[in-house]
Amino acid sequence: MWKYPLEENMGKELVNKFSKHAKIAGSIFVILGIIGILWPVVMTLATVTFVSWILLFAGVMAGWFTYLSDKEDYTGWLKSILLIGVSLFMIFYPLSGVGTVGLLLAIYFFMDAYASFSIGMKMRPHKGSFFWIINAIFSVLLGVLFTFGWPMTSMYLIGLFVGFSLFFDGVSLLVTGSIFKKMEK
Repeated sequence: MWKYPLEENMGKELVNKFSKHAKIAGSIFVILGIIGILWPVVMTLATVTFVSWILLFAGVMAGWFTYLSDKEDYTGWLKSILLIGVSLFMIFYPLSGVGTVGLLLAIYFFMDAYASFSIGMKMRPHKGSFFWIINAIFSVLLGVLFTFGWPMTSMYLIGLFVGFSLFFDGVSLLVTGSIFKKMEK
């Protein structure tokens, strides 16, 4: 997404593409963010379910790879069985996976803060860098708040914080897309 340096002489095609797709993605992120803020338990269960299915897919792929590469690799089979077992447990008992996913999301918010801060610093002194810095600050705050209540508050904090993060990511994309559209003219 950010493989091109932000310069005044960027190609019009790149600016146009980024502007268009940033507005679409930003709008979707804002809508998902609002859903997460208004109904945090729903977003929490959706997030845990999504992570569970990813783990199931990873377990099946690890098993398939082990089967194709070395059928006698017991550690490969163990990894596959563990991934599938954990994912099925989380799919059938999603409340048990909320604490684990909560800890993972706290780590995500700290990483998102670092990424947003890096983007904001790369964009300086151009307009819009301020929104990425604000996004980074909110992500740090969410990560810190999440670690204080863990694991008891994970049920509503996961959905709430994912909602806030998506909302501010969406706003940042919308603002950046608008700025790029103005740069094109």
